[in-house]
Order: sequence, then structure tokens, then C-alpha cells
Amino acid sequence: MRKTADVVIIGGGSLGCSTAYNLARFGVDKIVVLEKGYICGGSTGRCAAGIRQQWGTEMNCLISRYSIKHFEVMNEELAYDGDVEFIQNGYMMVTYSDAEAAMLKNNLILHKKLGIPVQFLSIEDVKEIVPAINTERIVASTICMEDGQANPFKVTDAYFRAAERMGVEFNTYTEVTGFQVQGGRIEKVITNQGEISAPVVINATGPYAKFISQMLGHELPVEPERHQIVVTEPLEPFLKPMLVNFHHKTYCQQVVNGSMLIGFGDADEPKGINYNCSWQFLKNLSEKIIEQIPIMKNVNIIRQWAGHYGISPDGQPVLGPVPEVEGYFLALGCGKGFMLSPMIGELIAQCVTGRETTLPIDILSIDRFKKGELIVEPAVV
Repeated sequence: MRKTADVVIIGGGSLGCSTAYNLARFGVDKIVVLEKGYICGGSTGRCAAGIRQQWGTEMNCLISRYSIKHFEVMNEELAYDGDVEFIQNGYMMVTYSDAEAAMLKNNLILHKKLGIPVQFLSIEDVKEIVPAINTERIVASTICMEDGQANPFKVTDAYFRAAERMGVEFNTYTEVTGFQVQGGRIEKVITNQGEISAPVVINATGPYAKFISQMLGHELPVEPERHQIVVTEPLEPFLKPMLVNFHHKTYCQQVVNGSMLIGFGDADEPKGINYNCSWQFLKNLSEKIIEQIPIMKNVNIIRQWAGHYGISPDGQPVLGPVPEVEGYFLALGCGKGFMLSPMIGELIAQCVTGRETTLPIDILSIDRFKKGELIVEPAVV
């Protein structure tokens, strides 16, 4: 492991690897990535792999729009000898209430303004796209056919390999245990494998970001929250788009081998790190999905797992420098890290190297919480 670096990135998921690649692309020489487990072993490798632009705040929409453009050419851009498996089968959003319908209509105005091709669907349209869906309670629905999914392991691997070819050093099973700070400035990162002197540290640890900040005496209002997912036995193809139901807070997609990948956001889930799976989740999820797609009633579930979102107070990413600690930067997607990783990695690399950022990330800085300048994302599941 290097003893000195220009930049240390903590976290070897999609965000950490994307940031490392972009820093190397911008000419930063000595870059070290520290990962306490293995590459893509955290939240990225446990996510639902969806990529959507249908958000309710301008910055989430724009970062996702730019990210989509990167996903579309990622194999070529990163000279990847595999395939990141980006498939644009769309995201279909459905609602059961007038309030949710109003949210979708408001979001649609924003999408049109930003050039995101979202369509409002009639019930007949919904039924035509997903014949197996129960339309009885649906009040409104939208779809964006540019949205889709990619393989999180292969996306991360593509960034990892591209960064490594450009001289980035990756240290796995290397856990950060502390920092040396002098005069409000980071000087060293202390790990279970030794120490590294570096003037810049980027926290890209997602749900663990709070704990890294605490080592620096900094309180970060991003809380880890468990999300569980199940996978079913393979079925004949019947669902092309990712199906999101705002009433049930569920998401459901059929992956390449025919299996269904299904999860939901539980409003009662306590904050904290918890990788255990629960039968209550399985029961609740089954009831929600069977109401939406009745043919799923007798389908066998093969596997269940848990991962985590890092939840910010307004549901938006937290990006940029931390004023209280010189040299300390945040690269947090806050529940959207994988889908936003191409553009967040570029934005953070621009910020760290003193370039003008493609998008104005100041409004997503940590300072907004202290100032009470939250812009709440309404389309969270």
C-alpha cells in the first residue's frame, strides 16, 4: 500500500470506482481507493440495478439524465472487454391516489422542461404494456423508455479496470480506523493495513458515510436504512419495464433469465446497519405484489437479501467539500448511488481538481442542512 497519495477514496462501490476513474482521467497522479471488503461488496452489489430519470427535483433528474448518456456508451467509453448489460426497457410508475397522481403530473412538467421523454399513460396503455397488471386501483401512470437497468457488478468492474489501467491503486480488505487532522486539515488516513498521507479524502461509502465522518468529529445527517429484496424462480417473459408503485412503495422487474427481482421501501424500517432478512418483509411484499400482478400468486421465491440506502433528510445526494474539515469531500448518492454513479464520479472529480462542474453541485452541499435549504425529492420508493 502506498504511504502517500494525492487523493484517497474510501469505498470501492460504483461511486468510489467511478470517482477514481474520473480523477485519473483529469490527470490526478497518485490515487488510492480503500475498500473494507471486496470491490462491489457493499450497497452497489445489493441494489436493484434500476436506472431512472423520473424524479421530482431538477438536480436528481439532471444527474440521472447525464448518467444515462454515460451508461449508453459505457462499454466503449471505459474500453470494457465485457458488457455492463445496460438495457433500456423503461420504468413504469403507477399510483393509486389523487395525491400521487398530482405528484406524477407535476414531475411530468419538470421532465418536459429538461427534455426527458416521459409519457403519461392511459389505463389502456398500461394494460397493453403489461397485460398481467391489475389496473383496478390505478389512478395515473407514466413511463420513460430511456430508463432501464444495468449489471451493478459489471458497471463497477468496468470502472475498476479502467481506473487500474490508469494507475489507480485499489486496496481491498483495508478498513479505515481513523484520521490524523492538523489545524482543521486532513493529513493522514489510518487503516488496519497502515497509514497513508494525503491532502484529499473522498467519502464514497454510502450508508457507512456517517461513521467515517464521525471519525473526523463531523456529524453527517445521512442515515443507513435497510432495504430487502427477493428473487423468484425464472418465468416466461411478461414484464419489460421496471414497475414502480408509489402507493405500495414497491419495485418489480424481470431480469434476463426470467426471474423477478422485487422489493419495497418500508416506512417503518429503523435506521441502522442490519443485514438480516425478515419473514414479515416477505409476507408484506407478497401481499403487495399479488394485488398488483395476480399471476405471481404461486411463484416460488428463490432468495432474499438485504442491503442499505444512505438516507439524506431531503432524499437528494450530498456532494462536495465539508467546510469544517479541509480536504474532506462527500460523494454520496443517498439511495441512488449506483444509478447516478457515472455523473457523480465526474462531478466530484471536477470539484476536487478545481474545474467548473458540469452541473452546479453547490445546492447539494452538506451546508444545505445547516441552512435549512432542503429541496425534498417526492418520488422516493
